[in-house]
Amino acid sequence: MIKKVWIGPLLLLTLFLLSLFRFDLLEFLLRPLVIGRTTHILRTSLRELAIQHLGLIAVSGFGSLLTGTILGAAVTHSRGRAFRELLLNISSFAETLPSAAVIALSVPLLGYGTAPTVLALYLYGILPILRNTITGLEEVNPDVLEAARGMGMGEIETLLRVRAVLALPVILAGVRTSVIINISAATLGAAVGAGGFGVPIISGIRTFDPVMILRGAVPVTLMALFADSILRLLASRADAVCRGRG
Repeated sequence: MIKKVWIGPLLLLTLFLLSLFRFDLLEFLLRPLVIGRTTHILRTSLRELAIQHLGLIAVSGFGSLLTGTILGAAVTHSRGRAFRELLLNISSFAETLPSAAVIALSVPLLGYGTAPTVLALYLYGILPILRNTITGLEEVNPDVLEAARGMGMGEIETLLRVRAVLALPVILAGVRTSVIINISAATLGAAVGAGGFGVPIISGIRTFDPVMILRGAVPVTLMALFADSILRLLASRADAVCRGRG
């Protein structure tokens, strides 16, 4: 029997797959909300665009996760605390740059395609993970750390076996924020040939075709909602495990 907590994610996944394989059914439901029908043909299937979009998120997200967690752990180490504020300020500045501007400025250096988009998403994804990694590691109960030291653990071992485990729910919350932001921001990559769900959105804007816009907007929204629900469940599960250990 399916647990109640999984009903929401499974429903979102079903709607997402429906939007990819049978958008005509969703179009029938959405028709009262828009004027007219699509008069243009999408050359690339929504399934292919979904793969492209997921690829952008996966590559940039993995890089952001590695960078954010490693740097976050480094500046909470006794030797790296002096760089804590500097690193946060640099990351905050990178996030204030418009993603469209980062993509546009990267094109002369990296060319058209996925590279400029991945770079922009990578930079945007670091800050939430970095900030939550620092917060999570710094908020671990000092008594727990003292107990770990009493067991003979060094600073690195305490970080990996105690602090990182107890900080996992907070870190996952940062990952969730990063992923949700980048799922939406990745649609901008279509402007430089990166593909993804931004293709029908941009095409629909250029041709004043609202249904074409929805062909990209609906799947990307459902993808973001599904990712959010899954990561919330993982964070909740991690939090329950940590409380049990506490």
